[in-house]
Amino acid sequence: MSNPQGKFGWYELMTTDTDAAGAFYSNVVGWTTQAVGGPDMPYTTFNIGGTGVAGMMKLPEMAGSKPSWIGYIHVDDVDAYVDKVTAAGGKLHKAPFDVPGMLRLAVFADPQGAAFILFTSNPAMPTPPNRPAAGSPGTISWHELMATNGAAAFDFYTKLFGWAEAGSIDMGPMGAYQMFLQDGKPSGGIMTKPAEVPAPFWTFYFQVDNINAAIERLKAGGGSVINGPHQVPGDDWIVQALDPQGGMFALVSKTA
Repeated sequence: MSNPQGKFGWYELMTTDTDAAGAFYSNVVGWTTQAVGGPDMPYTTFNIGGTGVAGMMKLPEMAGSKPSWIGYIHVDDVDAYVDKVTAAGGKLHKAPFDVPGMLRLAVFADPQGAAFILFTSNPAMPTPPNRPAAGSPGTISWHELMATNGAAAFDFYTKLFGWAEAGSIDMGPMGAYQMFLQDGKPSGGIMTKPAEVPAPFWTFYFQVDNINAAIERLKAGGGSVINGPHQVPGDDWIVQALDPQGGMFALVSKTA
């Protein structure tokens, strides 16, 4: 079994309408949903078979908040990483706290403002059996950061989490698209955002059966395409989209 240290291990949607979002993603991506939280903290997991791959919560009603996805990165000691992240220029948004019996987590932003979560699993937490194979429908296949300064962002994450360089793609006027490895395989990319993009953010790519069929499902469900579909190096097909509540996500498939 691979070491989870420094790798993305969970993904979470904060949204204004959890029932509608649950139905949308179940239809588009092929997940099933399961309510696992209590009355004081409702929580829904998105599952492949009986295995959770992501979660969803109601977005708190705060000024300026809007639906979005955030990624969880596994570390061996989340409390120790508070000093590491802040020393590297990141910001602590929510101090470490426990989800009883499951994990301990803290919410951060990198030096350029992109949000992420660090978590440490409870050692007593059993490993889910029959994890879905990488690249199978419903898995999260790619992690992409649009940064204010792509090179500086890549340096921040690789030094903190040990991500290895996986080559880069020349994007012309948009600069380099720098890829990184997790478990020895390309897992994501970081690049400098276009000037018209207002703030840095992470986007997560959900694997689907074929891209055009998935686009028809997302449009029928009230979502909208903002970029694509188009083919990328490696022959995958991708599309970036908004769900009906305004949360951004992306889809990827080997098949158009």
